[in-house]
Amino acid sequence: MKIGVLALQGDFVRHRQALERCGATAVEVRKPEELDDLDGLIIPGGESTTLLHLMEEWNFVPALEKFHAEGRPIFGTCAGLIVLARDVANPRQFSLGFIDVGVERNAYGRQRESFEAPGTAVLDGQPTPIEMVFIRAPRIRRLGPEVEALARQGEDPVMARQGTVLVATFHPELTDDSAVHHYFCEMVRLASVGRAPRKR
Repeated sequence: MKIGVLALQGDFVRHRQALERCGATAVEVRKPEELDDLDGLIIPGGESTTLLHLMEEWNFVPALEKFHAEGRPIFGTCAGLIVLARDVANPRQFSLGFIDVGVERNAYGRQRESFEAPGTAVLDGQPTPIEMVFIRAPRIRRLGPEVEALARQGEDPVMARQGTVLVATFHPELTDDSAVHHYFCEMVRLASVGRAPRKR
């Protein structure tokens, strides 16, 4: 099982390390053609406007649309969530629309309002304690009817899934807790069952 981490901007190294702790083969992705032989992909946090600019510059959008259409799982954290959302506010901006959520950028405040909190996610039907780090986090303002909230902070959904797309407003890669990455790896494993082998 080979999972890529988009390495254009943000803390992609910590995601790669988290995947390796889960036993996955993790690679950093800097060109669209490097998506071809992957079973799953993580789009990390960072600054969504910069990330989108770099994705456009490197012509990543068509390759990501193909990747998603083929049913290969994608996990977006923080800015990665913003990129994957159906609609984005504060300000409005382009997004890929792979998951039917509406998000507001920087909704919890600026850098100094960043915080950590323990939480519980429902992973594979089981309540699971998780550690959550919020840094200039977006807030999920709307969940589409086919989107499942897997974790909440207060009343706000902070982790959600629709089919093969997983998103989180927090940074699981910044903790030693691998529960969320284990969950994503299992999504990737299940999605790859029965699919034709990809070129290696």
